[in-house]
Amino acid sequence: MKFCWTTLTVNDMEKSIEFYTEIAGLKLDRRFNAGPDTEICFLGDGETKIELICDTDIRPDCLGEGISMGFEVESLESLKELLSNKGIDIHSGPFQPNPEIRFLYVKDPDGFNVQFVENL
Repeated sequence: MKFCWTTLTVNDMEKSIEFYTEIAGLKLDRRFNAGPDTEICFLGDGETKIELICDTDIRPDCLGEGISMGFEVESLESLKELLSNKGIDIHSGPFQPNPEIRFLYVKDPDGFNVQFVENL
């Protein structure tokens, strides 16, 4: 068995694609309509992907409490500069629980927690 993807129901496909491509660095894999009011997008170029679903009939306030996704970055300092330039606030951190790792959290456009980790 292999893990294929995590699905996020989003309110604004364009904002979500912008966040996950520009901030998390994921590549747009495929994007298609899945009905008159539903659009689906897969992001990522590896085995595991993120699936975004935007359905105009479903507008969640925030489904992401208690859920977080983690992405490894080369430099938290570079990421913090990118976040600042994009007007994205750091939700919490940076934290350094031991000398080998630092991380911080931001919220994506729909309130999902996204962790960025720098291995030292």
